[in-house]
Amino acid sequence: MRSGDKDFIGGEDGSHYCSKKTDDACGNSPGKDCGRTMGISKLKCLLRGMDMKACLYLLMLVPICFVGVYMNRVNISYLLRPFWECPPQPFHEIPHYYYENVSMENQCKLHGWALREYPRRVFDAVLFNNEVDMLKLRWKELDPCVSEFILLESNSTFSGLPKPMVFSSVRDRFKFVESRLTYGQVPGRFKKGEDPFVEEAYQRLALDYLIKQAGIQDDDLLIMSDVDEIPSRHTMDLLRWCDGMPPILHLHLRSYLYSFEFLDVEDSWRASVHIYESGKTIYAHLRQSNDILADAGWHCSFCFRHISEFVFKMKAYSHIDRVRFSHYLNPKRIQRIICHGDDLFNLLPEAHTFREMIGKMGPLPHSYSGVHLPAYLLQNADEYKFLLPGNCLRLNG
Repeated sequence: MRSGDKDFIGGEDGSHYCSKKTDDACGNSPGKDCGRTMGISKLKCLLRGMDMKACLYLLMLVPICFVGVYMNRVNISYLLRPFWECPPQPFHEIPHYYYENVSMENQCKLHGWALREYPRRVFDAVLFNNEVDMLKLRWKELDPCVSEFILLESNSTFSGLPKPMVFSSVRDRFKFVESRLTYGQVPGRFKKGEDPFVEEAYQRLALDYLIKQAGIQDDDLLIMSDVDEIPSRHTMDLLRWCDGMPPILHLHLRSYLYSFEFLDVEDSWRASVHIYESGKTIYAHLRQSNDILADAGWHCSFCFRHISEFVFKMKAYSHIDRVRFSHYLNPKRIQRIICHGDDLFNLLPEAHTFREMIGKMGPLPHSYSGVHLPAYLLQNADEYKFLLPGNCLRLNG
């Protein structure tokens, strides 16, 4: 066979391979035409040398991989977090001392602070979505020490879904704070495709304006936390009666999931108390100082009475990207997860080391302690039975 007569030779099994003899590949085509001819020749060589089934498998595999990565992008991000994010700076944790028979003067002294002649005023400000039961527990716990309750709600969720003004429809349940309540509504913007955290920031800015309308003044205390992040009553008594606390103090809250049966290993630190300063204090739900007071209350996340409330929050809050599949919203699945202490979104734990991540994997252990819980919860145990250990079943609807 002469070199150049044929570029491709058939093998015994019917496959093809490309001859290395390309003496006449360019023929009489000089310069650029020669290069183009050789490129086409190499492409033909590659295509003929590949098995057709392998090509089909490759064409199917590539889009499947892209879809898989996209659908699991949050888990992949969490898995790789130890590589791309350094652990945050540790808090300076302030020991917290309390016993009901210890005088306030001694409590202040134990913390290195001094007793005031009179207590500071306390303003409690929250953004409200649909957490009616948790709001009742919160305000009952804080009722004796709060001067003004501030609540803002919107007709839009953070994810841009329309919602009813829930608080206005249940306001009569909160008559015990009516004389000290500053209530506001802010219209949603309903911008499609916008990052939910932008809408959240917009609503928190509106709450900052409402706080000023409530009459807050310099040296008053302002609680910045979500509805389900509840400072304990004795914590707020300590802070309003003592001089010497940091101007911005985060609160280390016991973190629970679904009820007070599942004590979470995650630290809850976003709640904070500020000594208000005009022109400087801005309402935010992020880290604002390095000081944190130990064991200062409770954070009960996704602690709802009805399955429908779980579904609504899963679709409503800023982390809407965690709802990767529609079956995550199935009521039977949600009920099963609540009783087992598993993760609603089937996500890897948030951690900055692989050792920490492995330690947090799996369902949360059951806790059967009802000690040191909000007083109103225990005083009305029949009404709030679903929040107590051993009562994981939720109402439909």
